[in-house]
Amino acid sequence: MILILILSFFIFLISNIMMFISIILSKKSFTDREKCSPFECGFDPKSSARIPFSLHFFLITVIFLIFDVEIALIFPIISSFKMVNIFIWSKTSFFFIMILLLGLYHEWNQNMLNWTQ
Repeated sequence: MILILILSFFIFLISNIMMFISIILSKKSFTDREKCSPFECGFDPKSSARIPFSLHFFLITVIFLIFDVEIALIFPIISSFKMVNIFIWSKTSFFFIMILLLGLYHEWNQNMLNWTQ
């Protein structure tokens, strides 16, 4: 029992010494101006690093993701052509394509597809 206690004490002591050494060695000095300033392709920043968020790029991204997911949903329709009834398959495909075209028409009508406003 005493051996486990002594071993635990040494493990605790060694781990604390290692943490203390790592804290001492990882200290960084912030006295150099070049090391404190942000690096932007070798140029000193003259204004704020933040740029205004463009809502147009966000909308284009959302539209791309929506149509990308819809194309991924079309692939099983194509592969199931030989296995299902042709009448049910054509009704389902037509309905799905019409939903896509109505969504595209709505985005076009709202001028979301125009690059410049």
